[in-house]
Amino acid sequence: MSFKRISLLASIATVVLVTTSCGTTPSQQETKPVVVVPPPSPIKSSEPTKEVLKPATFADLPGWAKDDLRQAWPAFLASCEVLIKKADWKEPCTVARDVDVHSEKAVRLFFESFLVPHQVVNSDGTYDGLVTGYYEPVLRGARKRAGPYQTPLYRAPDDLLTVDLKNLYPELNGMRLKGRVVGNKVVPYASRGELAQSNALAGKELVWVDDPIEAFFLQVQGSGRVQLADAKETIRLAYADQNGHPYKSIGRYLVDKGEMTLEQASAQNIKAWAAAHPGRQQELLNANPSYIFFKEERLSDPGKGPKGALGVPLTPLRSMAVDPQYIPLGAPVYLATTYPGKDAPLQRLVMAQDTGSAIKSAVRGDLFWGFGADVASKAGSMKQRGTMWVLLPKSSGKSGAQ
Repeated sequence: MSFKRISLLASIATVVLVTTSCGTTPSQQETKPVVVVPPPSPIKSSEPTKEVLKPATFADLPGWAKDDLRQAWPAFLASCEVLIKKADWKEPCTVARDVDVHSEKAVRLFFESFLVPHQVVNSDGTYDGLVTGYYEPVLRGARKRAGPYQTPLYRAPDDLLTVDLKNLYPELNGMRLKGRVVGNKVVPYASRGELAQSNALAGKELVWVDDPIEAFFLQVQGSGRVQLADAKETIRLAYADQNGHPYKSIGRYLVDKGEMTLEQASAQNIKAWAAAHPGRQQELLNANPSYIFFKEERLSDPGKGPKGALGVPLTPLRSMAVDPQYIPLGAPVYLATTYPGKDAPLQRLVMAQDTGSAIKSAVRGDLFWGFGADVASKAGSMKQRGTMWVLLPKSSGKSGAQ
């Protein structure tokens, strides 16, 4: 490795340390370093780290015999649309096409014949981790700004620049540069607060909605539906891009300000606080410098969820976001946790079909609950401890992806 190459890697490493350890929004100077953050969609290797997978048996999976695996079958077939392109998955995904979907016995026999469970282990040797929930919100909006519809949701701006570093330096796989060009320099893109104070996104409005807090949580969830009053239709807004700033929890911000305890920092309580403090809403939102841009998608089948990072529609309570550094996207994962606010076991087979900026460790999952107000409270209050087993083809050993 040349001296110049070593120097560049050291410089980028320094930028990463600075931008991830500083909680304040940097000043907008053209000479500051470009923000480097992990991408919202996976660009790390989809192969799991072998050391985090411990061989297990189906007898080790609590509640495995009680789970009606037929309910997970549609999500598994969706995963197979992608997995069948991988050598180890070609045989099981081909055989799956002929399994009797109405027979629980046949579905169970398939999983136990072709796949092997491996318990997911944290880097410190522990077996449990945090399991949260997310959902697809439904907002009220309009194509044109009028009446209660005063909060815009934006398309990705034309000047947002993305540089995938792995194409130049494989050892930096998992990092991207986000910014914009000013003169002959690349500088960080504007933060949420800076965008709110400027007119930089004018003309990029997709729709206007009636609640700035719900618009914020739409960004947190990454996608959602908007019922358009003027067009008399419902559309889906899907993730398009992000401004490059790291995600910061506004719940943590309120906790640090002494406004609520950590146990109280649920989505519902945050929304209630914002409603009670309208003059501080923008202050609260600006605590998260990350900003999400959307693209419009036609809602062809209202019964299907949005597409996750795998590129297939998510299935309520059978799809989960994971860290693809440890769990390969598309793979079945057996989840053993509890329902939000209860001790009742939530034990079921789910599919690793999505990722998230806050999902960063081995035993860490974000369970997709569905869409609408009925599931919002459950998803928003889910902060449980759980354990996970990833099911991989018998021929794969621990990699399951070659």
